[in-house]
Amino acid sequence: MPGTLYLCATPIGNLGDMTKRVVDTLREVDVIAAEDTRNSIRLLNHFDIHTPMTSYHEYNKVEKAQKLIQQMLEGKDIALITDAGTPAISDPGEVLVQMCRESGVPVTSLPGPSACITALSLSGLPTRRFCFEGFLPSDKKEKRQVLEELARETRTIVLYEAPHRLVRTLEELREALGDRDIAICRELTKKFETVTVTTLEKALEQYSQKEPKGEYVLVLRGRSLAQKRAEEISAWAHMTVEAHMAYYTEQGMDSKEAMKQVAKDRGVGKREIYACLHREQDG
Repeated sequence: MPGTLYLCATPIGNLGDMTKRVVDTLREVDVIAAEDTRNSIRLLNHFDIHTPMTSYHEYNKVEKAQKLIQQMLEGKDIALITDAGTPAISDPGEVLVQMCRESGVPVTSLPGPSACITALSLSGLPTRRFCFEGFLPSDKKEKRQVLEELARETRTIVLYEAPHRLVRTLEELREALGDRDIAICRELTKKFETVTVTTLEKALEQYSQKEPKGEYVLVLRGRSLAQKRAEEISAWAHMTVEAHMAYYTEQGMDSKEAMKQVAKDRGVGKREIYACLHREQDG
């Protein structure tokens, strides 16, 4: 029988958030795969855990995953931990989990701290619907595409950012999304935890005068549904109703279906579209 991969959530700051189940599992498995063994050894020493460690990180995630899977296929149990929080979330652990699924290796999760969920719950912004973007891409073209998508996003948005990039990211968000409500969460669960509820404009004023320090989670208000609808209606305003109808009939819709869709696009009733068509045709 193959061994099991245990995804073990570790504290994002406060060591008191480590669960007994995670501590017990880290003691019992054969190997612990850690993002940074130098960082994780302090955690293991604190809880008197002496299980052998090996490194698993962004730069060896595929090659090392193959070796770890081979060990699990031979019956060894392995725990995966990240520097802080839940493995496989904005983390190279997702590759290992995917490869375990493909290889038939059992995977289970030991839930615990997550900076994303902690920040979202503290933000005071809507939490029923949200999207998690993690860190914005470093590639300029890819980042621009992501920002364009986020500008249209109606759900609450959660991002991670390092202190040395915070101001630049706030500038890029303001340029792409306009001025939005934002909760800036810093050093979550640690002694100097702060949650600042403000706007992008005011946040830029604050951090242009004060150097950012610590790790940040940004929680942004999504675009309102009313704003989205207004922009969608506005996008059709440059087109005549007749041209708008032709746009759909040329795609294979019959006149009745096209008229219904045009009315929906413009936020009016079908009778108004019918009347406009006749006015345009009459000159």
